[in-house]
Amino acid sequence: MKKYFNLFDLSQKVDYKTEVLSGLTVALALIPEAVAFALIAGLSPLTGLYAAFVMGLVTSILGGRPGMISGATGAVAVVIATLAISHGKEYIFATVVLAGIIQVSAGLLKMGKLMRLVPHPVIFGFVNGLAIIIFMSQLEQFKDAEGAWLQGDTMYMLLGLVFLTMFIIWGLPKLSKAIPASLVAILTIFGIVVFFDIDTKTVGDIASIQGGFPPFHIPVIPYTWESFVLILPYAAIMAGVGLIESLLTLNIIDEITETRGRGNKEAVAQGTANILSGVFSGMGGCAMIGQSLINISSGARARLSGIVAAIMLLVFIMFGANLIEKLPMAALTGLMIMVAIGTFEWASLRTINKMPKSDIFVMVLVTLVTAVLHNLALAVIIGVIIAALVFAWDNAKRIRARKHVDEKGVKHYEIYGPLFFGSVTVFNSKFDVLNDPDEVIIDFAESRIVDMSAIEAVNKITERYQKVGKKIHLKHLSADCKNLLKNAEDIIDVNVMEDPKYKLVVDKV
Repeated sequence: MKKYFNLFDLSQKVDYKTEVLSGLTVALALIPEAVAFALIAGLSPLTGLYAAFVMGLVTSILGGRPGMISGATGAVAVVIATLAISHGKEYIFATVVLAGIIQVSAGLLKMGKLMRLVPHPVIFGFVNGLAIIIFMSQLEQFKDAEGAWLQGDTMYMLLGLVFLTMFIIWGLPKLSKAIPASLVAILTIFGIVVFFDIDTKTVGDIASIQGGFPPFHIPVIPYTWESFVLILPYAAIMAGVGLIESLLTLNIIDEITETRGRGNKEAVAQGTANILSGVFSGMGGCAMIGQSLINISSGARARLSGIVAAIMLLVFIMFGANLIEKLPMAALTGLMIMVAIGTFEWASLRTINKMPKSDIFVMVLVTLVTAVLHNLALAVIIGVIIAALVFAWDNAKRIRARKHVDEKGVKHYEIYGPLFFGSVTVFNSKFDVLNDPDEVIIDFAESRIVDMSAIEAVNKITERYQKVGKKIHLKHLSADCKNLLKNAEDIIDVNVMEDPKYKLVVDKV
């Protein structure tokens, strides 16, 4: 019988064994990533490991998405690298704290709902770009210290161990899911390397992970306006990148598990974790899609796995560094390549011929920006902007006006489609003011007045009819359109002719 343990979430059943084993697997996978990202930022390896511990522990306990893993990430490392070089680690710690404050504020202001503005092609592109980044980052393991590709038996042995790791991760779940395949693969490769005394690259070849408990440390910088102005841009970008990557990862895990996380709660948790990371000698971070997918694919669905991963990471740092440093990088490389394969949205390739060309363009562009520039926030922002412009362009062309003259000689313009800044030019071109009869009705039953440009367009068209002495009525304005026109009366002169029959005018309260 399975043992179940409820931790901080009484609504979530937790398979104790699966959560612990999955957490152990994630902890092993976190080490080379955290070390590598710290080096990218120009910081010591322990700075990345401490960040991974604090971020992972705090977000696992407080976050809005059980099962999601946070830690030091490449996206954050790229943002703070320049500041680390120019001003040193103390300014980095202060930046991380300020970024955390910004993220907590965003969560409290319920800004997580802004993820609704990210269209699916952007998410596809983001995920595919991340998959490419994860895969490309593993290629460094096939190079020597001088950056040249490995040759001969060394390369063949490394490739063999990597492929064996991948084969175990792929094949074991088909036989049994009692133990996470990733953990079995890592332990198997480790055993083979030790038993046969194979000379291959290990974690210790990258850097030492020996350390103690993260020291509490208030950033030592001048607390002046100049310092605040210096770190604010970095903190704002770091906060934005962290939230975008975390909330997109949350959405991806939601789809895989068919459950729903809480974006605003996750934003507060990410911010809290960054604040604590900054005062416990860490470089900060955000959600990690690779490690999150390792965790979810291992069967974890609750908070316990993330807590175990963070605690085990600290145990490795404090007590098990000598053993962990002997882990073959081939095992971790094979694991991350399988993560890259699982991360890539292969379904997006099969639907290319079925998707609108604009969606394909957005997806490919976001993929390229993510993969080439490694700038996740920029990729998402560009994708959202282009998708919004395409949407506006498409809707601008959809406005129509069906025209007819009734038995009383009144001309009707039945408007179809949204009236907004992009469609006002087409809207204005539909009317023949000089040749129309003395009474005209514009029917908005199938249209909506959306923004200030639309209000101005309505104002101008009624003004044009009034100047030539013709009566104009606006028919079937929705309640929100009426309120919009009412609110605009103090800004522009809204020319709406009263006609009680159609209840056209905004009611005066």
